[in-house]
Amino acid sequence: MNAKTIVVCGTCETSSITQAITQADSFDRIQIATGIYNESDIVIDKPIELVGVELPIIDVQNKGYGIIVKSSNVSIKGLRIIHIGTSYTSDFASIYITKVRNFHVERCVLEDVFFGILIEKSHVGRINNNHISSDAVVESGSGNGVHMWHCSNVVIEENLLHNLRDGIYFEFVTNSTITNNLSHHNLRYGLHFMFSNDNEYHYNTFRDNGAGVAVMFSKRIIMTHNTFTKNWGTASYGLLLKEIYDAEIEDNIIEENTIGIYAEGSTRINYNRNNFKGNGWAVKISGACYTNLFHDNNFLHNSFDVSYNSKVNDNNFDHNFWSSYTGYDLDKNGIGDVPFRPVKLFSYIVNRTPETILLLRSLFVEILNFSEKVSPVFTPDNLMDNQPLMKKAS
Repeated sequence: MNAKTIVVCGTCETSSITQAITQADSFDRIQIATGIYNESDIVIDKPIELVGVELPIIDVQNKGYGIIVKSSNVSIKGLRIIHIGTSYTSDFASIYITKVRNFHVERCVLEDVFFGILIEKSHVGRINNNHISSDAVVESGSGNGVHMWHCSNVVIEENLLHNLRDGIYFEFVTNSTITNNLSHHNLRYGLHFMFSNDNEYHYNTFRDNGAGVAVMFSKRIIMTHNTFTKNWGTASYGLLLKEIYDAEIEDNIIEENTIGIYAEGSTRINYNRNNFKGNGWAVKISGACYTNLFHDNNFLHNSFDVSYNSKVNDNNFDHNFWSSYTGYDLDKNGIGDVPFRPVKLFSYIVNRTPETILLLRSLFVEILNFSEKVSPVFTPDNLMDNQPLMKKAS
């Protein structure tokens, strides 16, 4: 049987989206004309394509969900869904996708959302070129832009997400890719994922978020060519890593954050060719971080390049460029002849007594740092860059 197209408009024989879905057969196309449709809890229970013409508006009127997808092989394109209900017992979403395969959401504008796109126990999908936003004020009364739970093989690409709780949230998600998204001005995290292995994140920008980006309890993560910037606050990070193993963090820009990267319990991570610029702390390493490699990174004009809370070091910091390096290169091979110690005594003091940050630029602090550099007592004596670059790594 050939698939047919059902047209929905205010003056058509089929004037509601729910009515069109009831009339449709599997793999039909429902074309929604421009206009306003006051509908909620629209259930898609068969494989169809739902396509809007010139962004027709589905006004949920704060009654609950927008669209609920319960069938595999569903495509939703070009809709504007507004005024999602708020609840403290139900996760109302503009588009709720549950227990399906082969789903696609493209070119949708989701405004005044609780959750934007909520996906659970679903696999093989694509979420691209959507604009998701809310007017969230407090975390407890808001949801996430793209929220995924127990999913795999999903591509999230070229979406704009802002003024939400978390822009993108992963939990128990595997083999998925996040690329070319802009996530900004969210109450908590621009990106937040936990217990999610074998995922990749490329060419995204996370800026001006309440707490930055958090990556927790996950393995085999690849993060390249992302920008983490302007995440300021007493509990803000460009990138927070907690219990992460076997990751590649390369070619990223980490700029103007309170803490560029904060790592705790994270092991076997390669940090290569990243630019740390103008952060309070470029890298802050807490306990149980072992066999990590920092190579060919640029540390540019950070208040503290590296902060360490232990005298034991099992990480390698060779072949980086440090703007605060004052050594020389007599043989002109591009490598400093004097090793560089990136951990300053003052950073050790500030970790224990934060109020002392007021003394940051004082002569007294410079003398303290120099004395520790000559004869390390409080900082790891083997934490040094033995091959500091004289010019920025390209």
